[in-house]
Amino acid sequence: MAKWQNDLMLDAALNYISTNSVEMYVCSGQPANYAGIAAVALTGAITPTFQSLANGTTSGRKLAVDAKADAAITSSGDATHIVLSSGTVLLYVTTSTTQALSSGGTVSVPAWNIELADAV
Repeated sequence: MAKWQNDLMLDAALNYISTNSVEMYVCSGQPANYAGIAAVALTGAITPTFQSLANGTTSGRKLAVDAKADAAITSSGDATHIVLSSGTVLLYVTTSTTQALSSGGTVSVPAWNIELADAV
């Protein structure tokens, strides 16, 4: 018997992220929880924006996170992760291309996708 799930289930998870994410940070590592963001954040809070849900690139469903230009860099370090949070809860973490950032400068975050695959 094949595995299967309804796209509505995947959409509910992605909608939760888009509805509740009010902060995005560029970080030097993966925080363990919301309080841990402060130790690894290289930027101040960036307000994320999202596109409508769509079919995934490979399968399932995806949520596109819009690009953000000229975010203020508040700490120097190597950017390795992008974090989404609700302002009190860590919601999503992804890796990024490693880039050395210097405090006082700016960084642009390219558009990226959160994709949930179909059951296999």
